[in-house]
Amino acid sequence: MGERRPLHFVFKIGDRDKSVDFYTRVLGMKVLRHEEFEGGCKATCNGPYNLSWSKTMIGYGHEDTNYVIELTYNYGIHSYVRGNEFQGITMIAPVALKGIKESNYPSKSENGYTIVDSPAGYTFRIKEDAPDDATPELTHFTLSCSNLKKSVEYWRDLAKMKEYEAGERRAVLGYDPNKTKLILQEIDEPVDRGTGSGRAAFSVAAEELPKIQALMEENNQTILTPLVSLDTPGKATVQVVILADPDGHEICFVGDEGFRELSKIDPVAANIFK
Repeated sequence: MGERRPLHFVFKIGDRDKSVDFYTRVLGMKVLRHEEFEGGCKATCNGPYNLSWSKTMIGYGHEDTNYVIELTYNYGIHSYVRGNEFQGITMIAPVALKGIKESNYPSKSENGYTIVDSPAGYTFRIKEDAPDDATPELTHFTLSCSNLKKSVEYWRDLAKMKEYEAGERRAVLGYDPNKTKLILQEIDEPVDRGTGSGRAAFSVAAEELPKIQALMEENNQTILTPLVSLDTPGKATVQVVILADPDGHEICFVGDEGFRELSKIDPVAANIFK
């Protein structure tokens, strides 16, 4: 199995300017690149919408080494229904604590974390006792599951993650103990993905993508988009396979070679939002 690495989590947003302001001014992130598309995506990257849309990648550093956020904006859609599928991102970021304080952004303190919600309703938990000079990083993202055992088996045995922690209602998995990890949290109700649900993206050597698809087919798992090439105007083409876990959480495996070319920082991208 080729090396796999976590890339980003996709959020659908209804107010792009307000969202970018939150991530940059409040959380202290940077706009890394921005891309515009006409019409829907072959891999439903913007959801099931045949609309013009944009993608804004935002984070604390280069996508080669940092887990980041993808903000997906569909022109003409100004709000989405939030479900219970996404429980939040955990992070170390003194710069965010400073930004929250200076902007007086609504927050609360709980169990050693400052908790804020983005304008689109996504929760961020920022560790409060990190050193002031700590390098910002997104350490975990948490997804709800209706059956922990079944979900762990999927992510461990089929998605090939390592299981780092196992509890009665909670498990932690990932591809590298030093990179962003997945927390699965069992809930007492069906997982509702609403209309604003996103997807988790991971990279793998392009030659591994057909093998991932074949493994899912052999195990009668859901393949939302079979292996396909996606073009980005003026930039690199990438290959992806889009899957769904037992609760319908969308998973994008993308060919690493094309993605590294696509994800080069665009130094003028931030100018769009000034």
